[in-house]
Amino acid sequence: MSIHKDQEIFVPSVIESLAFAYIKPWDEAFDPYIICYENRIVGFFYLSYTPDSTDNYWIGGFQIDKKYQGKGYGILALLEILKFISETHTHCKVVSLTVEKNNEPARRLYEKVGFINQNKENQSGEIIYKLGLEPKYY
Repeated sequence: MSIHKDQEIFVPSVIESLAFAYIKPWDEAFDPYIICYENRIVGFFYLSYTPDSTDNYWIGGFQIDKKYQGKGYGILALLEILKFISETHTHCKVVSLTVEKNNEPARRLYEKVGFINQNKENQSGEIIYKLGLEPKYY
């Protein structure tokens, strides 16, 4: 699982994300996941959240392996992640994520799926995006 060198500044490595899962720096729960398609690993993400909350669910570390980028896997994976969250965390009504300001491809992807720029930044200067979950879309 690897991404292009110029993308490494935008997302933590899988190893860093697994370390976060161990120390849980932000929330009560921090679950890492691989993204598979036809028995191949095509990506990775983690979900950081407060169990049973309605609005503290954060997708992080989302990345698609460089071999599969530009082939539609990103949007398919993101839609499946949202479906998974809505089915697994039934209390969840809002999913959030952050994006580096100059990561235009990621911003376009998230906006295409329906995430809305909150015009706010986190403490690291990343832009906060949110999406309300509506079961009818899944």
